Amino acid sequence: MTALIVGLLIFLGVHSVRIFAEPWRTGVRARIGENAWKGAYSVASLAGFALLVWGYGQARLDPVPLWAPMLWARHLAALLMLVSFILLAAAYVPGNGIKARVHHPMVLGVKVWALAHLLANHTLADLLLFGGFLVWAVLCFRAARQRDRAAGTVYPPGSLPMTLVTVVAGTAAWAGFSFWAHAAWIGVRPFG
Repeated sequence: MTALIVGLLIFLGVHSVRIFAEPWRTGVRARIGENAWKGAYSVASLAGFALLVWGYGQARLDPVPLWAPMLWARHLAALLMLVSFILLAAAYVPGNGIKARVHHPMVLGVKVWALAHLLANHTLADLLLFGGFLVWAVLCFRAARQRDRAAGTVYPPGSLPMTLVTVVAGTAAWAGFSFWAHAAWIGVRPFG
């Protein structure tokens, strides 16, 4: 469990710099340069991610259950994951109405992903991993909205065709992940 916790602290810590230390981040980037900042950020992120993945895998070998799993929660999680994948697609498809409305669809997608997995899972490792990401996503979304307000950021309106492309792309990605990749990569079949 230690590896999972340390990995989470590194990965989420690196990704929390804009939330808690924006002036420091700006100063360091100016001092060492954009490329050096991105390099250090990437190395730390990858190290934290590798450690949390390995730690979570180790924790799954000797799970500490916290509550009884509920079948309805797995079904709700599958539906929430569809929403999460559509939000993820909205972060990348230009000119869609979802991004125009929520402004930060990827962070919102992480929130939904974490909540879905908290509902569907029931161990201490799940609580640490998905709970940690949920708390981070809530704080990150709030900070991003505050930065938008302070900068007077205006998001262009989205178009219906691009919004439909977003929904189709997100749904296709959800189907591929749910029916194949989740079992192949993670070893768990979301639909039994």
